[in-house]
Amino acid sequence: MSHNLAQCQILVRKAVAAGAKALFLPEACDYIASSPAETVSLARSTEESPFVKGLQQEASQAKMPINVGIHEPATGGKRVKNTLIWIDEGGMVTQRYQKLHLFDVEIKGGPMLRESKSVEPGSSILPPFPTNLGSMGLMICFDLRFPALSARIRDLGAQIITYPSAFTVPTGKVHWETLLRARAIETQSYVIAAAQVGAHNEKRVSYGHSMIVDPWGKVIAEAGGVEEWKGEPEISVGEVDLGGLEKVRREMPLHPRRDVVDVVETDRESERDA
Repeated sequence: MSHNLAQCQILVRKAVAAGAKALFLPEACDYIASSPAETVSLARSTEESPFVKGLQQEASQAKMPINVGIHEPATGGKRVKNTLIWIDEGGMVTQRYQKLHLFDVEIKGGPMLRESKSVEPGSSILPPFPTNLGSMGLMICFDLRFPALSARIRDLGAQIITYPSAFTVPTGKVHWETLLRARAIETQSYVIAAAQVGAHNEKRVSYGHSMIVDPWGKVIAEAGGVEEWKGEPEISVGEVDLGGLEKVRREMPLHPRRDVVDVVETDRESERDA
């Protein structure tokens, strides 16, 4: 974790040098463990985590908000929370989102991952909150595959949606960019997806290709991927144009048929309950 903090501190300095207004870091920046037991044993509260404290100090010194994915202990001590926190420019943790959708999959020719073995799922959406860039909606990695969630975040007022991730290589190659652009287009929002890249241990490798996508679906910034990564942490910088965002929303108005969609969803929920 001390090594990961040092990597993040490099990214803070690069962001400051680039004139960035905020820094977005990937999912699980504090550590990615090699077993469920190790995942649980390493988790620390934000008040006790040297990793979080180090980034709080960096945010305060740089006067720059930092969005970062971490692990926190869950109730009972048998699992952890996969959490995304917002550290404001004063170094205070002001927002928390706990990942709703957990990655339980078996990829043919790839890894078998059961995030639920060590992670407790969240139970609520974090309403968008004001930042120096715009209204911010937080989500994490596998949440990307559930468009109803991003639609709800947009309905609540989000202008920017985050998807910090540690995407696998097989799924990243075929779905990463497509899903990010789809979420940006259908919500007419900026999508900021900071991504882990490279090998974490003998079991896990992440795809990389951090991206910023504008509300029209254009990739305006992209970092390198696992194919060419040399081990040096890198940033991508993109501009958030809220005037352009509002122009897209005004000229291509989207009015979902809630009278139909919500009724269908309610009917399905009633069938499940029955």
